[in-house]
Amino acid sequence: MSDFNDDVQSLLRDHEALITRKNSPAAGGNGVYQRWQNPILTAEHAPVFWRYDLNPDTNPHLMERLGVNATFNAGALYRDGKYLLAVRVEGDDRKSFFAIAESPNGVDNFRFWDYPITLPETDRPDTNVYDMRLTQHEDGYIYGLFCTERKDESQPNDLSAAEAQCGIARTKDLVSWERLPDLVTYSGQQRNVVLHPEFVNGKYALYTRPQDGFISVGKGGGIGWGLSESMENAEIKEEVIVDGKAYHTIKEVKNGQGPVPIKTDRGWLHLAHGVRNTAAGLRYVLYMFMTELERPWVVTHRPAGHFIAPKGEERVGDVSNVTFANGWIVNDNNEVFIYYASSDTRMHVATSTVDRLVDYVVNTPEDGLRSAASVATRNQLIAANLKVLEGMK
Repeated sequence: MSDFNDDVQSLLRDHEALITRKNSPAAGGNGVYQRWQNPILTAEHAPVFWRYDLNPDTNPHLMERLGVNATFNAGALYRDGKYLLAVRVEGDDRKSFFAIAESPNGVDNFRFWDYPITLPETDRPDTNVYDMRLTQHEDGYIYGLFCTERKDESQPNDLSAAEAQCGIARTKDLVSWERLPDLVTYSGQQRNVVLHPEFVNGKYALYTRPQDGFISVGKGGGIGWGLSESMENAEIKEEVIVDGKAYHTIKEVKNGQGPVPIKTDRGWLHLAHGVRNTAAGLRYVLYMFMTELERPWVVTHRPAGHFIAPKGEERVGDVSNVTFANGWIVNDNNEVFIYYASSDTRMHVATSTVDRLVDYVVNTPEDGLRSAASVATRNQLIAANLKVLEGMK
């Protein structure tokens, strides 16, 4: 018994050392944001008592019973001075669930609450749930919108045929959740749906990602926009595309809204993911754009290229060459904490400020969509900088 207890204490000590490890800014940077050295959440950050049976009578060899494979794609909320993430935790059985991790400073010391979220189901049970976006709405509720995956019953003999729709739950405390009916749209399947934090014309506004199938968006796609009379029975009868796909860009295969947009004096800041195909498979990167304050579906600025792309060890994981974000936080000092996952495996943070992100979005040239246009834009910068350097002599 003493050896067993010693082994348990050793597991707990190692875990505590991991989650209390201090994080530091990474070397270098581009002036827009600052990456941090360590992942903020990994599979090993899951509590020991989630994974091991700590009873020596039922687990005398102290073996891991319920393994955790990954912690990624987290929604985010700043509440009572705490940085809260609704993390997608994936078990070794491939099933995902949501759990809240809390940090006092947003860059390290993330600690999971004792229990994962117990998410109620609808009358059509979910096979899998993932990628929750958290919206503190002006109606007083915190909404969690997520992907609910179920077997595509129209193809009973194809075990990989699935259907994706937008699940909806709401809460006041992130502990007790009320499940609402899934979002109803008329565009096939849905992923990456995000609830706008304010009413628009007295209605709930949602960013969508209509698609023809579970993986492929088909001929349509893009970041959509629609209005619903309520969230108790959310229904979008008409979708318009806010930001579409574009040939030979970072979003030529598909794109989708990331977290809830940030309101600024200049407009709404949006973070999204774009996907292109390569010889090595799909590559997911993050990009930004801005929309009008009064008409959040109208884009005003589109910086060219990616904002964050997988770098170094971030490129390796369960689904390699991926960065994905569905949560960011603005704190009381207008600092922005961008929570992004790498390769469907772990969570990272990059930090910036609202002013820097607005500057980046407003003053970065748009994609000219041709090599010649890219050279012309770069030549303008070079010529201006050579004059500046000449003046410094």
